[in-house]
Amino acid sequence: MNVIGYIRVSTLGQVKDGYSLSYQKDEIKLYCKKQGWNLLEIFIDAGISGAKVDEEALEVEREGFQDMLTEISTTKVDYVVVLNTNRLWRSDIVKVLVHRELKKYGVDVKSIEQPNYSINKKDPNDFLVNGLMELLDEYQRMEIAMKLGRGRNMKAKQGKYAGGRAAFGYKAKKGQKFLEVNHEESLVIKRLFELKSNFPKWSLSQLASQLNSEGYFTQQNKRFTKVQVKRILDRKDFYEGIYSYGEIKAKGVHEPILKKINI
Repeated sequence: MNVIGYIRVSTLGQVKDGYSLSYQKDEIKLYCKKQGWNLLEIFIDAGISGAKVDEEALEVEREGFQDMLTEISTTKVDYVVVLNTNRLWRSDIVKVLVHRELKKYGVDVKSIEQPNYSINKKDPNDFLVNGLMELLDEYQRMEIAMKLGRGRNMKAKQGKYAGGRAAFGYKAKKGQKFLEVNHEESLVIKRLFELKSNFPKWSLSQLASQLNSEGYFTQQNKRFTKVQVKRILDRKDFYEGIYSYGEIKAKGVHEPILKKINI
C-alpha cells in the first residue's frame, strides 16, 4: 500500500494546540508503520490557511499541496494520510475542491483522528456545495462571455477586428486589432468578382469551375466548390471595406481588396 502524508500549520495558535509540523509528521510516520504501509513522502505547507483559495481559478493555492497533486498524478498512491482532515481544508468550498482533485487520481484520504472518514462516502453537504460550485462556475463563464462580447462589440463599432476566423483573403495575427490582406487569396477574390461582372449569368458551379481551371485553390489547398464561391460573393461589402460583426456594420480599418463595384 503506497501512501503519502500531508501536514500543514497555519497559525501559532494551532502549534500551541498540538498541531505543530513535527507532531503531525511523527504521528503520520508512526501510524503508517503500524499499518504496514509504504510512506513515500510527506508534503508540507507552513503558514498557509486551509481555507486559502485562488478565487479566479478556484484552485487550492498551497505550494506543498500542489506538489502533492503532482506526485499522485505520476505515482500510484492509495491514500493521503493526515492527522485530521482540517489539515487539508477548513471550509466546505475547499473541501469540495480537494475531493475533486483527489478523485481524479483515485486517491482517498486517511485521517488518523477520524478513522472512518472517506472522500467516497456520500454527504448531503457535499452535494449542496457541489451544486453551488457548478452554479458559480456557470455564472463565471457567462460573466466572462458577456465581458468579451462587450469588448468585441466595441471593436466592431470602430471597424476593428473583433475576433473569430479571418475571412478568406485576410489573415489575423494574435493580439492584432486589424486584419492584413493575404496577397495570394486576394488575387482569387479579385478574379472571382471580375468573372461575376463579365459573366453575370454564370452559375456558382461555373464560376467555381473557372477558378479551378485557372489554377486557384482554397485556404485548404483544395478545388473550389459552389458553396465556397457563394461565401466569397456574399462578403462583397466586407471586401469593399465594410466590417460586419453580428448586427453591427461599420467602416473597417482593414484594407479593402475590392473597389466599390456593382454586379
